[in-house]
Amino acid sequence: MFRQIGPTEILIVLGVVLLLFGGKKLPELARGSGKALRIFKTEVKALHDDDDDDIKPASLESVQASEQDKKPEQG
Repeated sequence: MFRQIGPTEILIVLGVVLLLFGGKKLPELARGSGKALRIFKTEVKALHDDDDDDIKPASLESVQASEQDKKPEQG
């Protein structure tokens, strides 16, 4: 009854997303989605590690600070 999503359907969805948000907004959306996913993964990991009381859930500030540490100096 249900068939798998093929490459044609994926291209159609990507085309619609490109039309809705435009080429300039897509990197910003991807960056925001990546941050949200990273925070979600650390929260889930913290829930699984309930034994350790000293684990603090990741906040947006801690994720941004770690990203700043990873960026090479531009100059």
